[in-house]
Amino acid sequence: MSSSGLKLLLNLLEFSHLHKSLNFIRQCHSRIYPLGFAQNPFLATKLISLYALCGLPTESQLVFGLLPDRSVFLWNAIINAYVKNRAYGQSFALFCEMCRGSVSPDDYTLATMSKAYGESRDLYAGKMIHGKTMRIGFVCCTVVANSLMSMYSKCGERKECLKLFDEMPLRNVSSWNIIIAGHADQGKGSLVQEMSRVVKDMENEGLKPDAFTVSSLLGLCYDAHCSLDYGRELHGYLLRNELGSGLASDAHLGCCLIDMYSRSNRVDIGRRVFDEMKNRNVHSWTALINGYMLNGKVEEALCLLRHMQVGDGLEPNSVSLLSVLPAGRSLAGSSFGRQIHGYAIRKQLNYDVSLGNALLDMYLKCGSLSYARRIFDDVSFPRDAISWSSMISGYGLHGKGEEAISLYYKMLRQGSKPDMITIVGILSACGRSGLVNEGLHLYYAAVYEYGLEPTVEICACVVDMLGRSGQLDEALDFVKKMPIEPSPSVWGALVSAYTMHGNSEMQDLAYRSLAHLEPENPSNYISLSNVLSSSMRWHEVAAIRTMMKERGLQKTPGCSWISLNNGTHSFYAADKVHPSTEPIYEMLQGLILVMREASDSLSIDDVMCVH
Repeated sequence: MSSSGLKLLLNLLEFSHLHKSLNFIRQCHSRIYPLGFAQNPFLATKLISLYALCGLPTESQLVFGLLPDRSVFLWNAIINAYVKNRAYGQSFALFCEMCRGSVSPDDYTLATMSKAYGESRDLYAGKMIHGKTMRIGFVCCTVVANSLMSMYSKCGERKECLKLFDEMPLRNVSSWNIIIAGHADQGKGSLVQEMSRVVKDMENEGLKPDAFTVSSLLGLCYDAHCSLDYGRELHGYLLRNELGSGLASDAHLGCCLIDMYSRSNRVDIGRRVFDEMKNRNVHSWTALINGYMLNGKVEEALCLLRHMQVGDGLEPNSVSLLSVLPAGRSLAGSSFGRQIHGYAIRKQLNYDVSLGNALLDMYLKCGSLSYARRIFDDVSFPRDAISWSSMISGYGLHGKGEEAISLYYKMLRQGSKPDMITIVGILSACGRSGLVNEGLHLYYAAVYEYGLEPTVEICACVVDMLGRSGQLDEALDFVKKMPIEPSPSVWGALVSAYTMHGNSEMQDLAYRSLAHLEPENPSNYISLSNVLSSSMRWHEVAAIRTMMKERGLQKTPGCSWISLNNGTHSFYAADKVHPSTEPIYEMLQGLILVMREASDSLSIDDVMCVH
């Protein structure tokens, strides 16, 4: 009866695992005690793992705490429970408690802890685990060495990773994959030849690249310096060796190939890869949708989103929604964004911080400050530094400098330190609202109290803030005393200030500095030409135009769009492609006549103010 009862409970817990049913797990747990299996290590290990799978490591801790005799397997289960839920501090505390007791860690314990500190980028704790591994003699274990290599690679310690790799007495495919993945994460196309040599060395040791190897190498093809041919070679290798035939690897490799082709502006080939996939999931759909969005094919991306739900019966995840959210701005309206927001709420995806920040940004850019603040103030929304910076910048964008300052001080009171993006946002808000003294105070506080380096972005905001208020001499003096070399953004801020306040002489100087810093930017030459034209300096205008022609510079025409009757209409400067061009230009001519008649009744000062 006892063995049959134990077997039944184990089967029931396995059933709970397959269906991830928390209620069923708790029901099974409640039956363990009356049946006399409270101290059974197999059931306890299973319960610890299941509660962790449901995101409840504290429940796992309760099970663990009731066991008087704790084997290394139970210690591994509870440590892994916290690692899986990214509670790395608790996992380290348990590891230390284990080491102080009579149970010594094994290879699984050390590999788990190495993985934890690789994920958390905690190099100091990772080195402590490495030292412990050497003291108890597991440094020659391939699994533990691989985990330590991965930890060093994720912490940016490439030399330590390679040193450990060279000292390994026995390497497997995973060892080589960690080296390749570490190089691919750097995103340098110049590493292609080096990685080709690494793969050859791997094959010389009798090891064949697997699906993970190829997926890491595909990461090198994202760089502009790496030709599409290398990606195609890898694609051909996959097909010849029939890699990725399993369910998980087929989907993963399919996503990598779709992403590689999409970033190479060949989303059509990515679509062919997708259509030939035997095992498609939400990740492969999301990769293709994102590929179409990257290539500016918004309508096709939205059609795929609908087809994924209707055709394959798959629900989008938070990444899918993030991929299509920019379509709200492309379609010139926030109605689509509100639909995405509503869907996220219904599917309980709105608690994802990345999606929440994207929705926040979308509402702010569409002018819906109340909707954005509602997301921001939701107690269930896990705000991060991006959330604060977005909200502060949004207030500044719409001229609500005082609200931005109030929110900034609230952020400081809650213990969050400002970073470069936050300071740029608050200084821009002060500049747009004319709060110069407050802005200067915040700038000096950020530099001297919080130790922020005055980057070119921050300095450009200060220059813009002083220039907008008419303090042109102070702005120029600030540029001269800057601790770093003035960038085009700094000179651009000065140009805007001189233009706003009609200082053509200094405007000319600033534009010439811009043209010197950005010799391939046609906008600088056009603007300088306009300044010279206003001063009747026609010889210099001709020289500027000749220089542009010789360098082959041509300004991209401006574009605007409007949504009307569920359609989006785009208009370029001097565009005559639109089917309603004639009535549109007739209407414009009528408006120009009305404006001229109105301007005749105004004084020259009134006209300048209106302009």
